[in-house]
Amino acid sequence: MIRVALVDDQDLVRAGLRALLETEPGITVVGEAADGRAGLSVVRQHRPDVVLVDIRMPVMTGLEAVAAIRADPALAAVRTVILTTFDDDADIVEAVTLGAAGYLLKDIGAEDLRRAVHTVAAGDNLLSPAITRRVMDRLAAAPAPPQPDPRLSLLTDRELAVLARVGLGETNDEIGRALYISPATARTYVSRLLGKLHARDRTALAVIAHRSGLTG
Repeated sequence: MIRVALVDDQDLVRAGLRALLETEPGITVVGEAADGRAGLSVVRQHRPDVVLVDIRMPVMTGLEAVAAIRADPALAAVRTVILTTFDDDADIVEAVTLGAAGYLLKDIGAEDLRRAVHTVAAGDNLLSPAITRRVMDRLAAAPAPPQPDPRLSLLTDRELAVLARVGLGETNDEIGRALYISPATARTYVSRLLGKLHARDRTALAVIAHRSGLTG
C-alpha cells in the first residue's frame, strides 16, 4: 500500500485528489494540510511514501516544504512531488535542485496521476515530458561550461549511457526501451550509479549528468 499525504491550500483540490487517488486499491491518503508548515508536521507524523505539494501556499511554500523534508534525515524515505498550476521555469529548476522527485501540472489526467504516484513510490523521478525539456534547456543555457565529474572515469560505457538517460528525467521503463534492456536491468544500473557516484537519489544523478555534459 502506497501512503500519500496531500499539501494544498485549497480544500476542494485536496478533496478531489483524495477521491481520485483512493479509487486505486494500492493507494491510501494518510494526511492533509493547507500550508507547507502544517504539511511538514503531517509528514513527520505519518511518514508517507509520497507527498503531493502545491507550490504557492501561505505560511510556507511548497518549495520550502520540499527543502525542509529533504533536509531531515528522518524523512529520507519520503518522496516529494510538486503538483501545481504554475509552470514557471525558475520554480521547476529550483524544485528539481531541492530534490523533488517530480513536478506535475494540475491538468494531469486521473490515471496519469495515479501512475505518477506509483512511479515515484517505486524510486523513479518524474517530470512531465514538456517540463523535462524546458528544465534541460534552462540548465543548458547556464553560462558555466560542462565540468565532467572525475568519478565518471569509474563508470562503464553502459553506465554512462544510463546516467545520461537519468539526466533527461527518464523512468526505468523509458531507459530500458531506449537502451534495449529490461526495466529491472535499468533499475540495477541506476542503483550502481547511486553507489559509485555517492548520489542520494536520481535527482542528484541528473545534476551530475547535466554538469558533466552528458545531456547535451
